[in-house]
Order: sequence, then structure tokens, then C-alpha cells
Amino acid sequence: MVYIFCSGVVMMLYIILFSVTLIIFAIIHKLSKNRRPLIRAFLSMLSGLCALTAVDIAGVFTGVFIPLSMLSICASVIGGIPGVCALLALNLFF
Repeated sequence: MVYIFCSGVVMMLYIILFSVTLIIFAIIHKLSKNRRPLIRAFLSMLSGLCALTAVDIAGVFTGVFIPLSMLSICASVIGGIPGVCALLALNLFF
């Protein structure tokens, strides 16, 4: 099990980053004429976290791991499933 510890200031910065990302995604979904932009933005961010979790759980069977850190979590939340694929590609080459 991985525990991610951060100081209060760093944690507030990450909360602000995730909130701003959610608002930007909601604006993008609103401009593309989606009916529920905030829910779509939240589900978009959640899909990245689910993909990162799936890769982490499947790593037991496949041997492919993405180290969990705030950087990988931010990349998966902001990038979604393509962000997790990019993390896998970077893990493969580096």
C-alpha cells in the first residue's frame, strides 16, 4: 500500500490545481454543448484515476508498474486515460 504524505501548503496547492482543472474541463464541456458539463468534467478526471488504479492493480500480473506519486496522480487526473498511456510509454522508454 502506498501512502502519500504532504505538508498542508502542498496539499492546498494540489486541491487548487484539481479544482482549477475541474473548472477548465467544465468550461470546455460547456463550450462543446454537453448537457451536464460539471459532471462530464468530473467523470473525465475520475476516468484517469481509475485507469491509473487499474494499471497499478494489473501490475501484479503484468509486471508493469507506475510509481504512485503526486506527479503521476496529477498527470492521470489532468490527462485522463491518454495521460496514463503517456505515463506507461515513459515508463517503457525510461
